[in-house]
Amino acid sequence: MEGVGDGGASAAAALNQRRLELSKLFQYYLDKTTPHALYRWIGTVGLAFLYALRVYYVQGFYIVTYGLGIYILNLLIGFLSPLVDPELEPSDGAMLPTKGSDEFKPFIRRLPEFKFWCAITKAFCVAFVMTFFSLFDVPVFWPILLCYWVVLFVLTMRRQITHMIRYKYIPFNLGKQKYSGRRPSGSGSSTRE
Repeated sequence: MEGVGDGGASAAAALNQRRLELSKLFQYYLDKTTPHALYRWIGTVGLAFLYALRVYYVQGFYIVTYGLGIYILNLLIGFLSPLVDPELEPSDGAMLPTKGSDEFKPFIRRLPEFKFWCAITKAFCVAFVMTFFSLFDVPVFWPILLCYWVVLFVLTMRRQITHMIRYKYIPFNLGKQKYSGRRPSGSGSSTRE
């Protein structure tokens, strides 16, 4: 005769198996979205628009929106920062070139684009779900939160741009670099653009 504990253990094992299957299915579809950056970001913008409509419609959840804004600002700093910060970690490995004669080393982000997108999308989903629970609707005067967030954004971006100028890096891929140097005069071939 089977004990009561055996039924509980088999139910827990079945639940873990189901959770593993769902996790693999989710990861499969997440992996399929990796090369489609434009469509991923369009979906996230749509989700952000849906969240903004929800907050506007219920006229509340400003503290949730403020927390979401602070979290996105934190993610943005990671996205714009290099993996190895020359200011904090002098290392022998890959570093940003600081002089024109230095060897070119590609810009490697602290937070890659896919993880940046994934974290922002999850944040909007969590914030959207939070708008259905009145527990998170703390009454606040939202213009003060907005002003504080704008000041925080401006100060943080000013610091980040100063860092980018000081260490001479651009965190965006602006396409193929075009050289303006002169071609040797001995070359008789025509130039193509």
